[in-house]
This record gives sequence, C-alpha cells and structure tokens, in this order.
Amino acid sequence: MTNTTPLFTNDTIVFGLLMLALAFIFYTEAKTSGFWHKFYKIVPGLFMAYMLPAVFTTLGWIAPDWERITTSGTVVSEHSNLYYVASRYLLPAALVLMTLSIDLKAVFNLGWKALIMFFTGTLGIVIGGPIAILLIAMISPETVGGIGPDAVWRGLSTLAGSWIGGGANQTAMLEIYGYNPKLYGGMVFVDIVVANIWMALLLIGIGKRKRINTWLKADTTAIEELKEKVSSFTESVKKNPSLTDLMIMLGIAFGTVSLAHLCAGYLAPFFENIVSEIESETSKNIFTFLGSSFFWMISISTLVAIGLSFTKAKNYEGAGASKFGSVLIYILVATIGMKMDLKLIFDNTGLIAIGVVWMSIHALLLIVVAKLIKAPYFFLAVGSQANVGGAASAPIVASAFHPSLATVGVLLAVFGYAIGTIAAIGCTILMALASGTP
Repeated sequence: MTNTTPLFTNDTIVFGLLMLALAFIFYTEAKTSGFWHKFYKIVPGLFMAYMLPAVFTTLGWIAPDWERITTSGTVVSEHSNLYYVASRYLLPAALVLMTLSIDLKAVFNLGWKALIMFFTGTLGIVIGGPIAILLIAMISPETVGGIGPDAVWRGLSTLAGSWIGGGANQTAMLEIYGYNPKLYGGMVFVDIVVANIWMALLLIGIGKRKRINTWLKADTTAIEELKEKVSSFTESVKKNPSLTDLMIMLGIAFGTVSLAHLCAGYLAPFFENIVSEIESETSKNIFTFLGSSFFWMISISTLVAIGLSFTKAKNYEGAGASKFGSVLIYILVATIGMKMDLKLIFDNTGLIAIGVVWMSIHALLLIVVAKLIKAPYFFLAVGSQANVGGAASAPIVASAFHPSLATVGVLLAVFGYAIGTIAAIGCTILMALASGTP
C-alpha cells in the first residue's frame, strides 16, 4: 500500500488554491487582446474552471480522497469536504439567486424541443449500453465478461442509473442487480471520468454555439427572447447594491437553503419508510430517489425560488443576484474538477472504453435528432446533462449560456430523477442480453 496523500490536505488551503485559479481565469479572460484573448475565443472560461483543478489533482497537489499511512502502519482513508459543501450549500443558494428573476411563462414557451432532446438523451443511454457491450466484446470479450455478482453488465447497470437519473438511482441499481461491492469502485471511477470528459466537451461547444446552431439550422428565437426579457428586466431594476441589499440577498439564498435542508430532513426519511414498505422489489427501487435528501433539497430550493420570482424579491436581480449565483456555480465547477485525476484514465482502459463508446452513442443520437428537428445547441447540451450530470451539473451547463436559463437545467434534471431507475432497468435488461452472461 502506497501513501497517496496530496501536497495540500487542509480544505482551507485547497479552497484558496481553487479561488486563485478562478481569479486567474477571470483575469486572463478579461483581456481584450493578445494570447489570452485568442485562447478564450477557443476555450471557454467555464471549461478552464473545471480543467485547472483537474490538473492540480493530476499533479498530486490536491485530491478529493486519499489514503494515508500512519507511523504504526495503519491505512487511514481521508477526503476533502469541499465538493460536499459546494453541492449541498452553494449549489441550492446559486439556484435561488439565479431563479429569482425567472420568467416561468417564457421558460415554458421554450417548447417541446427541450423535452424531445431530454428524452433523446435518455434513449441514447438506454441503447448505448448494450451497443457498447456488443462492440467492445468483438475486440476484448473478457472486458464485458464475469459471472454472478462479478458480471460486468451488473456493474454497468449502476452507470445507467447515474447517467439517466443520479446518485439515488445509481444506488438503487446496485441494490437491484447485486453487483460485487468490491468491484463497485471501478464503476464509480468510469462514471466520474467519462461523464466529466463529456461535460468538458459540452462546455467547449458552448463557445462555438453560434456556429453549431447555424449547422443545425436551429431556431433560437425562444431562447433569445427569454434572455432578452431577463436582461431587459435587469436593466430596468439595475442599481448599485448597498450593504443592505447584499445581506438581504444572502438571507434569501441561504435562508432558502436552510429551509430546503430542514424539509428534506423530514421528507427523505418519510418517503424512505413508505418506499421500504412496497412489496415489489422493482417498484421499491424505482421510487428510491424519493428517499434522497439531495433530491428534496434541490427541488424545494427551486420551487421556493420560483415562488419568490412572483414577488418583489425578483427586483434583487438589479442588485446582481444572478452574478452572485454565478460565483457560487463557478466554485462548484472547481470542486467538480478536483475530482478528476487525468492519469487514472489509463488505469482501466477496458471499462473506460465501454464508457466512451456508450457516451459516444448518446452524443451521436442527440446530434442526429437535433439536426432533424433543428433544435438549438442549448437543448442538446442541457438535455444531455440533465441525464448524465443530474441536478449538480445541468444548471452549470445551462447557466453557461445565460444565468436565466439555469432553472431549465434543474427542472429537466429533477425529471430525470423520476424516470432514472425504470429507464436504467430497461437498459440493464438489454445489456444482460448483449453480454450473454448470467
């Protein structure tokens, strides 16, 4: 056993390093000429906010988890709490601040193409798994083999749960198909690597969205109208924020987060007990997400924020509410990036290959359908992330287009939780047939 302790283990130091990285990105992105100006025309700042922390992790400066060997020879597992804090506290606060000025009617006016692209993303995951198994089996049959609890298709079922719904759905699939817990870590790694690489590619595409939309022959009128409405409203209530404004905005944001956590603390156990009493194991696992505190926390925060958008609280957009929300989103992106060790991509090439082929099929189907129905790149990117990334990253991708669009990502991601397990079960059945192993 080797010592995997990173250079910096104190979260205070790591957080400072991440903030310095974000400051560097924004400083260089603001350049109007020279190398950096040309660089950010190709690579979006949001992508760099994700990639720089990944580089720090790869270099061994920081790490999300590590093992330390004590002087007595005992192995101690330790981890950073930064992602937990960012996803549980900063993410819901950001969603509140970015949703205050939302025009719900305009969101619904985005139309049916948003839902079509979301379901296309789901279908891409459902059929992508079995096709990936068939293709990889032609090259490396042992990669997709295994029997009983060690069968690879059982492990891949957890990826299907994660990539259609989220963590709760992933856990449900682990319980349903009884994959060997000792091998489960490998599947979690594939999940992190492939999903994060795909999110990185989507972020790069955002910088080229005009060119992509032209190729797709997409009608972006509804999206531009929504952005214009929010921008016009912001200008109409714009003011130099006072200390009072800032404190009230923080109170609204984190007060809502507090309420969401409070309610989730009651609702998650309540529904967990109800679900546990369901006799059918399949039905029980389909509704497992209702026992997830994260699901309730995100849902309640979003609903409260939507409610506040019908009150005078929406005027705080003029004091920069969505800008403060964007700050919190960037911090979340940096903590997601630190979970990625680029060196480990080559440690399990077989499973990574399955994941890459699987995600490629998902992407190809999205591109084909977007081209056929002339859907904007926004719908493609957010429809994909609402499946693959869930509520933690769908609003990140959506807000990269415009802060006012973050709610669209959340609403689709929450819908993904609801259908995640049942769609993943269908995918797993197909993967079991494709692998031909019990």
